[in-house]
Parts: sequence; structure tokens; C-alpha cells
Amino acid sequence: MWKRLHSFAGSLRDFGGCTRHNNGASSSCQNPGGGDLDRGQRASRVNKGGPAMPFQAVRLYIQDHHVVMDNGIVQVTLSKPAGIVTGIRYDGIDNLLEVLNRETNRGYWDLHWNPPGGQGIFDVISGTSFRVVVENDEQVELSFTRMWDSSLEGKYIPLNIDKRFILLRGSSGFYSYAIYEHLQEWPGFDIGETRITFKLRKDKFQYMAIADNRQRLMPLPDDRLPGRCQALAYPEAVMLVNPKLPELAGEVDDKYQYSCENKDNQVHGWICFKPPVGFWQITPSDEFRTAGPLKQNLTSHVGPTTLAMFHSSHYAGKDLVLSISPGEPWKKVFGPVFIYLNSASNGEDPLFLWEDAKVQMMAEVQSWPYSFPASEDFQKSEERGSVYGRLLVKDRNISDDYILASGAYVGLAPPGDVGSWQTECKDYQFWTRADENGYFSIKNTRTGDYNLYAWVPGFLGDYRWDAIMNIISGCDMDMGDLVYEPPRDGPTLWEIGIPDRSAAEFYIPGPDPKFMNNLYANHPDRFRQYGLWGRYADLYPDTDLVYTVGLSDYRKDWFFAQVVRRKDDDTHVGTTWQIKFKLDKVDRNSSYKLRVAIASATLAELQVRVNDAKAQRPLFTSGLIGRDNAIARHGIHGLYRLYNVNIPGARLVEGENTIFLTQPRCTSPFQGLMYDYIRLEGPPFSGSSNEASSSFK
Repeated sequence: MWKRLHSFAGSLRDFGGCTRHNNGASSSCQNPGGGDLDRGQRASRVNKGGPAMPFQAVRLYIQDHHVVMDNGIVQVTLSKPAGIVTGIRYDGIDNLLEVLNRETNRGYWDLHWNPPGGQGIFDVISGTSFRVVVENDEQVELSFTRMWDSSLEGKYIPLNIDKRFILLRGSSGFYSYAIYEHLQEWPGFDIGETRITFKLRKDKFQYMAIADNRQRLMPLPDDRLPGRCQALAYPEAVMLVNPKLPELAGEVDDKYQYSCENKDNQVHGWICFKPPVGFWQITPSDEFRTAGPLKQNLTSHVGPTTLAMFHSSHYAGKDLVLSISPGEPWKKVFGPVFIYLNSASNGEDPLFLWEDAKVQMMAEVQSWPYSFPASEDFQKSEERGSVYGRLLVKDRNISDDYILASGAYVGLAPPGDVGSWQTECKDYQFWTRADENGYFSIKNTRTGDYNLYAWVPGFLGDYRWDAIMNIISGCDMDMGDLVYEPPRDGPTLWEIGIPDRSAAEFYIPGPDPKFMNNLYANHPDRFRQYGLWGRYADLYPDTDLVYTVGLSDYRKDWFFAQVVRRKDDDTHVGTTWQIKFKLDKVDRNSSYKLRVAIASATLAELQVRVNDAKAQRPLFTSGLIGRDNAIARHGIHGLYRLYNVNIPGARLVEGENTIFLTQPRCTSPFQGLMYDYIRLEGPPFSGSSNEASSSFK
């Protein structure tokens, strides 16, 4: 049977000129030991053929330009005072990070920012001062800070940044978090992205795992160099022509094919086969990630690179740029995240390292919020509060009784408009899933003011409990029964799709055979293949999609994205889709309601016309919307938008009717829309329905 084996092979390296710090004392370098494991969350250490040995105490070694944390299992070297991870020694491998890279290009915090209206600046965050925050046998916590003052304006982002690194006794890995702070008197800025990046050794880490069904041998970074690959429609995507692994020839590599929603992005990383060692990035909480549980982020990709993404505008565009104004104080804690290392004995299946990483991820989640970070800005469990209750749905087209909000997404986010959580990126969010009876519990919420938000798969729209909730330390707030009434004016005449904020249920074609990523052959995530936007013109070379209610099947007949059509001269034209439907009776004095839920929009426009395709003025236009870029980045959704269009009964006829959906913007192959769900409702309900009781029985 495979067992986890976390071994520290060999003695400490000769740290020339270093001193060992322990509770303020220093001595010459040596290999310390002893101590007991006191946190069940830490990785176990298995020694075959005998009893488990006690775990070594944590030791700190400070050199002129580096500092080393060592607990006998893992040894982490950071530059001083910059706080760049330059080396990770584990299980006999002298450095898991890419030794061919400069020290500043191995393991680092970074951000992409700009002054308001200015050019973007990529910043590998380099500390200017170093201090030891905690040092004892059980834990070392280090701080690398960069403080801002007016002399740095235009050169560095106006933030105080405090990067922290923690090593615990018996832990097969280390933690990192950071505190970003903007003072009121400082100038403003925009942040497009901030994260931690690790670049691993390409000679060892070639197998990547993101999920049970998303793991494979990956191309090498050299395979993306000129002469070994063919550039495709954007820089991130290439076709492998002469890869070092011949079996990868002809495949597409694109880092966006490995994106993941926050709610599913808890562990990912790499496996080295010789020796069998795993490197994993574990994110135990989404509270510090921006834009809620459905926000998509990068994970791991060719490099081999592993990312801990905290904030990005991917799959949203400028709507998710974090903007801090002059005069606006702001502080946020990002993390901690855990870099977990595991190993197996030779002869054991290295792929079980992924299974073990998932077990460790669950242990980290159960330990959240951690008790050991030393910063007072990271609230511990006793400082937080909890909220619980039940969510019900009232949709009188379905039932006069309340409907259990089974599987609803329920969350606390800063006060804002209905649905504002999906573009909120300054503060914290706390989300959960309701059970089959609609009951929810949101635990360990940081203190502060929130609205309670929700959305229910199978129902349109967003819920917000209007009162602002003040979470205080130790509170346990019972919300009772909350009722969501989704948008509804009249009975459903017809519908297309499933209201779940995704276009995944629609027809997703197979890729052009010359643009395959074999990981996604016969995979449920068919949308992750490159170039699917071009398949629309293959399927509809001359005329656009026509969907006939009652005859067509949205799973087969509704293309997943309304994209532009490529012409023979490589220009593009906008497209107009038709929905044909019959009405036996029309109330010409009433209004009908067309509800169009958009799963994604990229520099697109939705125009709606009814029974007159050539009408000069559409009945409705969204105007130019969206910078999601989900079509190019295999995202199947971006930001959710809901449009409610009134159709006068006088526009409809008894018999066959046609709704025309036009997307006219066509300067790029990636412009277009993804629909989530479309519904036509009849005239409003007449009279009042029987009101259900205030609680569900």
C-alpha cells in the first residue's frame, strides 16, 4: 500500500557566515532535532519498519542576503530583505524551484497595477525591510515589508505591503499571506491582478493535476519557443510542432484551458516522477478572493508554473479592476495559502500524490481560519461571527407554495446593489451552498457590514436581503426563512436552456482536428478546446442559426456562443439568430415579457427585433457590453447579465412569430455573446394568487 513519506534527506547545507536564531539566541549552524507534533492538520511522517520519529523543532538561519526556515522536512530559503522564495529543499531534492532562473524569478508575490489613466506596470513585490515576527520550536513567521511614501509616487504602487511566510513544526510545506494597506492621504491606483507565482524545475515537474479529470503530462516551456511551435490567434495559445515529447505533437497549449472557478480551485500542482514528489498550492478559503465563487482564475500551466490567484480581471475585464481612489483608506489580507509537499517511495504509484494532496486540502479547509498567523489583521475564529437560515423560492408559475431553494448559493458580501457581489473586489466575501431543504450556514465571517446575497440554480436573477447586516465577534445570527421571488410577470410560453449562469448545456461542437488538446477529448468540459468560435462558420457557412420552439433541442441546435461569422476574405460579419414559435392566441392589448440571461459578453451588443428582421430600430438594444473574453479563453461564462424586454402584444400575431437576436459588432473573431437562458412569458397574471404562509411546512 502506498504511504506518505516525508523525509529530509541529508544534513543541512553549509550556510557560510550564517547564524541560527532560536528565541533570540544565536549559535553556529547545526542540524537541530526533537519536538512533538501538536496540530492534527499537519502532514504525517511515516517511517517504514519502526515507530514514528519525533518531529524536529523549527529553526531559523539568517545570512547576509538570505534567510532559511527549516523544520527537518522542508527547508525554505528566501532573499533578504526582498522576501523572494529562492529555494525549496525537500526529500533529497536540493531545490524544487527552477535553478536556471534568476533568484527573483522563482517564487514571488506580484501585482499588475497602474496609476489612474496611466500605463500598466508589472511589479514583482520586493521587500525593503525584514523582521522575525515569531520564532520558537513550533513556528517561525517572517515579515518582508515595502513601505510607501510620496517620494515613490509613479514608481511603486501606493501601498504598504507586508509579505509573511510561516513554517510550522511537522508541516510538510509552508504558508504565505500578505497585508496590503492604502492610507487615506495617498494617491489612487488600479490593480488588475495580484498573486503568488512559483516556477518549478522543468527537468523534474512535468505532470500537472488540477482535478480528477484534468491532469496530464505537460509540454515543456522550450516547446513554446520559435521553431518548436506555431503561433495561434493570441500569444497564450500555440500549436506544438516539434515538442520534446513526440506524442504531444499537433496539440494546442494554452494556459486558459486550465482555468478554474474559485469554488473548485482549492488544490492544484505538479508531480515529479523521479523521485516521486508532489508540489501543491492549496487555498483553504475563498474569503480573500475577489468576485465570488464563480469567478474564474488561472491555476497551473506550462512552465512548470503554479499560481495562487487572489485577484484578477480575467473573464470580466474592466468591471473587475480594483480601483482605490485618492482619500480612500483600504486594507486587505490575502491568504494564507499553503504550499504542500508530499512524496512516495520508489516503486509506489506517484499519481497517489494527487489523492494525498486532496486529503491535505480537506484538512486545511477544516482548520480554517488558522489560529497561527501572527498578524492582528487576520481574524481568528473567536473574533468572527456566523449566519444561518433557510432560503425559499416563490414562483407562482410553478407553485402557490414556497419552493425549497435546494443547492442555492448564499453569501455575505459588502453592501451593494442586487448581484453586485460578482464585481466586488475590494473586500471579503463568504459563500456556502444551501442543502436540499434550502438551509444554509455561513461560518467564520470577518466582522463588518454585509448584505446577504443568493442565487438559485434553476431560477432567474439574484436575491439580496436589503437590510445591512453588522457581523460582530462571536455573533450567531439566525435569519429565519428568507423568500426569493425571481423575475416573473406571466406564465412561461417557452424557454431555451437552463438558468444556471453558464452556456455549458448548449451545443458545443468538437474542435477542428488540427486544434486538439487531447486532455479534453471525450471530456465533459468540451468548451475548453481551442478555436471553437471558428466552428460556427463551418456549421453555418451561409445562413445563421434558426431555432424552432417545440421542434429544436437546445442541446443540439443552439450553438453555445453567438459569435461572428468569418468570411472568405478573413473579415467578419455580425450574426442574427432566429427563434420561431407559434401562438394560438394573442392578447394585443397586453405586454409579453422576453427575459434574456447572458452568461458572457465580449465587446458585443444584443439587439432584439420581433417579426421584422429589417426594422431600422430594434425593440431593444443592450448597447456595447462586456469585456469577458470568455469565447477566446474557453470560459463558458463571464459576468452574468439579465435583460427583461417588454414586447407589446400588438407586435405579435396568432400563428408563427419570430424573434430576431442580432449581435452586429464584428471587428474581432472573439466578439459575441453566450446565453444562459431565454424565456418568453405571457401577459401578466390576472388577480392575486393565494398567498402562502410565512413559513414553509
